[in-house]
Amino acid sequence: MPEHKRIDNLSIVVQAGGESKRMGSDKALVTFLGAPLIMRPIKRLYPLCSEMVVTTNTPEQFGFLKSYIDGGRMHLASDRINRRGALTGIHTALSAANLEYVGLVACDMVFPSHELMRYLHDVLEETGADVAIPTTHNGYEPFHAVYRRETCLTAVEDALVGGLSKATAWFPSVKVVEVGSDDIMRVNPRGGAFVNVNTPDELRDLEQRILETGIPSAVED
Repeated sequence: MPEHKRIDNLSIVVQAGGESKRMGSDKALVTFLGAPLIMRPIKRLYPLCSEMVVTTNTPEQFGFLKSYIDGGRMHLASDRINRRGALTGIHTALSAANLEYVGLVACDMVFPSHELMRYLHDVLEETGADVAIPTTHNGYEPFHAVYRRETCLTAVEDALVGGLSKATAWFPSVKVVEVGSDDIMRVNPRGGAFVNVNTPDELRDLEQRILETGIPSAVED
């Protein structure tokens, strides 16, 4: 992977705290191309950020991250609120991060984009907004977005107190910049940033397709 200038005020949080019901086991830990699946977002985004957080309620299973943790730029964090829902995961991410901006990705994303993450960060710096989020034909992509930690954490906490659970339920209370398909393709022309795997069949099918391309960058990027 090419070198990328590290962003001093950006934390990246990789969420590994989901229930993984359709996968049948912890998605973060299933083997993909010879390594735990979570290593895909970690390897792609670690060079970009000054802090990386992995959120998990089973930290004892992540001993393979010891070299990253010992390096001083990664730590593990567990949910602070005992409640199911996507919004709880976002609260954990914002609470555990320490820097001004927080990029959030899911552990099962195979091609999260460092180019897109940098662009979303820059959008927040330039506009003063609170959330920069990709918008596709599927709607918002809250798990490949960048958040201004201070304002977003307050808004998320208020939403949780109000009984909300949807990942984007709190957006009306903050300034959101939507990044549309044209900008996404311009910044990340290879595409695939939002591809994830939810079942064993999806995982193996995607793994096989990557291997069949014969392109090293598809395997390593």
